[in-house]
Amino acid sequence: MADKAILVVSFGTSYNDNRIKSICELEKAIADAHPDRELRRAWTSKMIIAKLKKRDNEHIDYIDEALERLIADGVKDVIVQPTHVMNGEEYDFVKEFVENYKDKFECIAMGKPLLTTDEDYDNAVEAIAEDMVPLAKDSALVLMGHGTEHFANATYSELQLKLLFAGYKDVYVTTVEGFPSFDSTIAMMKGKGYKDVTLAPFMIVAGDHANNDMAGDEEDSLKSIMESEGYSVKCVIKGIAEYPSFRKLFVEHSLNAEKL
Repeated sequence: MADKAILVVSFGTSYNDNRIKSICELEKAIADAHPDRELRRAWTSKMIIAKLKKRDNEHIDYIDEALERLIADGVKDVIVQPTHVMNGEEYDFVKEFVENYKDKFECIAMGKPLLTTDEDYDNAVEAIAEDMVPLAKDSALVLMGHGTEHFANATYSELQLKLLFAGYKDVYVTTVEGFPSFDSTIAMMKGKGYKDVTLAPFMIVAGDHANNDMAGDEEDSLKSIMESEGYSVKCVIKGIAEYPSFRKLFVEHSLNAEKL
């Protein structure tokens, strides 16, 4: 048993196929960058953990279980890398958990979420340009994030401005539960002459939100709302952890993890 480990902490998903293509690939990329560390996994959604246990008889550790298991296995040095997009409620929750365990290890360090520093936003714009903009071809591209009441929701507005200043005037950022809302994004797109729109999730996994809130057939889905505005809509059901450029950014954060 290794005395060093890297614990990758995700919200989780009940979409198994998409998990394999996103969370699992991201975990593998992070593990490959830390060959001297054993890879461990934890999820923060107790509801999804319970669903997988009941449906698939698969157990995934909650974050305290994962940390307790590391202690029991004699791990002394651990890096915790969250797969969160921003420094929001979920990240704060994970950091608080980890800090409560820092006296249990000789060394515990934590990597940052995807969008933390100004440079992170520039790197994310480059990743969007590399792996996501080509999906849209000549259409407008709308990236759908989750959104939150936490002040970190400003992340989406900064990303939108960064995209505009980088020259990507046909790329829009919207959210399910925050700002920019679907309505505000549609208002930004008015009068630009778009006929075709490509929708893609700006989330780690293309799970429930991507399949239903974005691409679903209900009248309040982003696809349906865009179609009611007269656009021809294409949906890309692919989480950002499926793209090599975004996995690379998380890997870099894990390599620059800071000791708590």
